Amino acid sequence: MKAVRAHEVGGPDVLCYEDVPEPVPGPGEALVDIRSIGVNYTDVSSRRGTNPPASLPWTPGREAAGIVTAVGEGVSEVAVGERVAYAMHTGSYAEQAAVPAWLLVGLPEGTEFATGASAMLQGMTAHFLVFGITRLNPGDQALVHAGAGGMGLLLIQMLKRLGVHVYTTVSTEAKGELATQAGADTVIYYTRQDFEEEIKKATGGEGLRIIYDAVGQTTFAKGLNCLGRRGYMALYGQASGPVGPIDSGALRNGSLFLTRPSLGDYTATREELLQRANEVLSWVNSGELDLHVGLRLPLSEAAEAHRQLEGRETTGKILLTP
Repeated sequence: MKAVRAHEVGGPDVLCYEDVPEPVPGPGEALVDIRSIGVNYTDVSSRRGTNPPASLPWTPGREAAGIVTAVGEGVSEVAVGERVAYAMHTGSYAEQAAVPAWLLVGLPEGTEFATGASAMLQGMTAHFLVFGITRLNPGDQALVHAGAGGMGLLLIQMLKRLGVHVYTTVSTEAKGELATQAGADTVIYYTRQDFEEEIKKATGGEGLRIIYDAVGQTTFAKGLNCLGRRGYMALYGQASGPVGPIDSGALRNGSLFLTRPSLGDYTATREELLQRANEVLSWVNSGELDLHVGLRLPLSEAAEAHRQLEGRETTGKILLTP
């Protein structure tokens, strides 16, 4: 079969489209014929070596949708012929993947594979960030960095379900329009505005209840200064680079909370996984949650997908098709 692999860490050009052996499902695994693949910034971080792969050669990708074509011993969660989607298992940049069956979520009838590949990793991540970190109430104020990206657009929509006032940072007017359409109340253009100054001015110095930061190095310290008393910093990514050593004393002023959460800890059981995934998929199917797909490319052009994602040329979700 065809797959994308990297034999070393580095730039997008290390991604090679090549022939590899077809996988065979082991005990507890199911073989998925992949029809749509989600691209996420975690793929870029691993490829660059920021969060390096456990071994090389390495097939990127932690999200996809397709059809179960075989099951290993002891599998009861899914059956051959079932349409499924999954996240949190590496190796989805391929035509087939052997996936732990407990991670597979059945797609509701009529749900496209592209929807499944768009909703799983980012959808469940947005879900736990909004509903799992702390209780948010109508009128609370939140900041979403990178509001026009796939994660940002989902976070904004879910926060608005709770009546939260949403600030967001973007780079261009076009991206600002997308964030506004998703429900953002205040758009800050970080290319010409200082978000710390804008937040302090807009909140009258009161500060924010929570910040969702996937940027990291260039935004973290200024973000802490924007939090109100007992505010939360949810640092869930590091697109601009990792945050350096943290002085716990920085959290003392205002009794702040800092968390570095990951999806796996908020979907640690199949019950919790299905609860989050099915809720996200039901919102998508009912039209309550919009999945904005900004770029679709064939699997053979995975390197171009990474170039555009790193270059901040994209909005919404990026999908690859085998």
